[in-house]
Amino acid sequence: MSTESESVGSGGGKVVPVIVWNEGSRRFETEDKEAYVEYVVRDNGNVMDLIHTYVPSSKRGLGLASHLCVAAFQHAKSNSFSIIPTCSYVSETFLPRNPSWNSVVYNGAGKI
Repeated sequence: MSTESESVGSGGGKVVPVIVWNEGSRRFETEDKEAYVEYVVRDNGNVMDLIHTYVPSSKRGLGLASHLCVAAFQHAKSNSFSIIPTCSYVSETFLPRNPSWNSVVYNGAGKI
């Protein structure tokens, strides 16, 4: 089952990409499926482990990785899931730049 969710942009006329939740492939992806963040479900379906973020070189620098992460974190928050930020982009770049999402991060016993 796929559902679409548009991530929140910063305005200023920027085009905000539509991010699709591809539940069967366990990833959030751009409509063209070229950029994505993959996850593994853990803890009886209560935790999403974000394991890999990919943006092709032709689309880097557009903020797609951040939009993908926002879609994944919004999905987790709205469904009361926690996130394990295994992917280095998520743990070393996205979360330090977006500390408000730390409330969704899994700490071993649930959310931090």
